[in-house]
Amino acid sequence: MTVPVEIVLTPGYHVNSHAPADDYLIPLRLSWDETLLKVEEVIYPKPESRKYPFSEKPIQVYTGDFTIHTRFHVPPQAAPGLKVVTGKLRYQACNDRMCLPPRVAEIRLPVEVRAK
Repeated sequence: MTVPVEIVLTPGYHVNSHAPADDYLIPLRLSWDETLLKVEEVIYPKPESRKYPFSEKPIQVYTGDFTIHTRFHVPPQAAPGLKVVTGKLRYQACNDRMCLPPRVAEIRLPVEVRAK
């Protein structure tokens, strides 16, 4: 089962990619509580390479609207029905002049587990 998480950034802002090249950049991270479903893979979109005044070289960022997909594995013992999987999205929003403090957004994702 693959589910999308839609991300909408305020125009003029960006977040660092999930795998920034420099250690000082805070990566975008989506993590899930695996009590109900097991995470097989979190699939991030391809980041954009952008040059900003604060960096000597371009950095890998996400801007605008984008989608992160997560591939879940449904354990055989999972009871069928509507479930809510919880997750956390850690990010740091920046514009071309400053970065806001890092934040964590709680995510509640309704999913339906079907009987096999």
